Amino acid sequence: MLRFISRRIGISFLVLLGASLLMYVLTINAGDPLADLRESNSENKQNLMDQRTEIMGLNDPWYVRYWNWLFGVSKCFALQCDFGTTRNGVSVNSLLPQAAASTMRLVVLATLIAIVVGVAIGILTAIRQYSGFDYVTTFLAFLFFSLPVFWAAVLLKEYGAIRFNDWIADPLLSPGAMILWGLGLGLILQAIVGGGRKRRLYTLGITWVFVTGALFYFEAVDWFRQPALGVGVVVIAAAGAAVLVTALVTGLDNRRVLYAALTTVVVGGVSYLALMPVLDEPNWWILFGLLVLAMALSNLVGWLWGGYDKRRAMFVSSITGFIMSLLVAGDQMLSHWASFLDLKPRPISTIGSETPNFPGGFWEDVLDKGTQLILPTILLALVSIAGHSRYTRSSMLEVMGQDYVRTARAKGLSERAVITKHAFRNALIPITTIVAFDFAALIGGAVITEQVFGWKGMGAMFKQGLQQVDPPPVMAFFLVTGVAAILMNLVADIAYAYLDPRIRR
Repeated sequence: MLRFISRRIGISFLVLLGASLLMYVLTINAGDPLADLRESNSENKQNLMDQRTEIMGLNDPWYVRYWNWLFGVSKCFALQCDFGTTRNGVSVNSLLPQAAASTMRLVVLATLIAIVVGVAIGILTAIRQYSGFDYVTTFLAFLFFSLPVFWAAVLLKEYGAIRFNDWIADPLLSPGAMILWGLGLGLILQAIVGGGRKRRLYTLGITWVFVTGALFYFEAVDWFRQPALGVGVVVIAAAGAAVLVTALVTGLDNRRVLYAALTTVVVGGVSYLALMPVLDEPNWWILFGLLVLAMALSNLVGWLWGGYDKRRAMFVSSITGFIMSLLVAGDQMLSHWASFLDLKPRPISTIGSETPNFPGGFWEDVLDKGTQLILPTILLALVSIAGHSRYTRSSMLEVMGQDYVRTARAKGLSERAVITKHAFRNALIPITTIVAFDFAALIGGAVITEQVFGWKGMGAMFKQGLQQVDPPPVMAFFLVTGVAAILMNLVADIAYAYLDPRIRR
């Protein structure tokens, strides 16, 4: 396996080297870097042209310029990277960290959402093949996959930002709207749950009553402007997640694993009550430390309860602890939503990744950056979700038709065990390839998204460098994208070996 990985890294390095040469040559021949100065009426026009010529090395042959750039990049092996300077003399090293962090924050979140949602939808549609839910999901997947990004971005800005900001100033819902929301969500949930007509009607009715009642309650207490969950709701939601994760991983018959997950919820609830003063105004290091502590406690609970099945008990407890950590963080953000609205009455901006000089505390700052992530993340995730769901569906259907799956059913295994233990793991191999390529593709697609939403990320740096025929910013974008593609493919190779032990040999 080590030889295989080393060989892949070597081949990838050669591909990256050849592609960088091609990219550099194409960039320097994309236009005239002195075009704006040639048209200038300034008295020191010639002096400005000479300065830019010297900074960009335009008097040197192209291969000398490329070699100088490549030599600077090679210093990365000694942790002293030199990505060159822009045509204005600004070091790309100072521009790259902020631009890369802005883009990666967007792309990583969109990728995680696309994987979780897309794979889940793909599994459901494979299980419910040729059902109404399958047909509707397939239609929506092709629709989202075909949407022009710039057009969808304009719609999101109109309905997800401008009209939402108008509504949140005085969030009123009419009784008819509440009933329709309840009915719509009920129809969606009964389609997902499936079953016979009686089961569908029960699901529709219960969802309709619950959602409509919740909306009436939210309207009465002005929840949309002053929301909160509270410890009780966090514990109940985490307990539901514990039961769901246990059912998916081991089944509810494994009482030790179920008790471990529920004990994790109890420990988390008590810890939340004790740490409320700390969580009211923390920092990122405190949150990271608390997350590590939560994972350690979850594993300890799983080990103590696990008995003969410690490994799965620790796994389920860890997932439960992580979900509860997310719920706690969500509760804290919701409790600071009112103060955030006082500082920023129109919470979702259509331009930029954050509000300049924002005066709020920690959670208000998180809300500011988080609300700016919503629309571009949805835009990037929609196309990926459509692709992941289709590939997952196709892969699951192919695997579920294999002999070993029919044998597992004939042996009397539960449908949960057949799907999660036998079908899903084997179906993940082609999906892993798609996810690896999709991550690098999302970085490229972020160029358009960042342009529409005014993000100062890698896309803006690439666009500016290309327009100004300035190679260093363009090559920095290429390096980040290329290295990301290589790393993701390397992760995919390692994942192959984990999913299918035969590949290790």
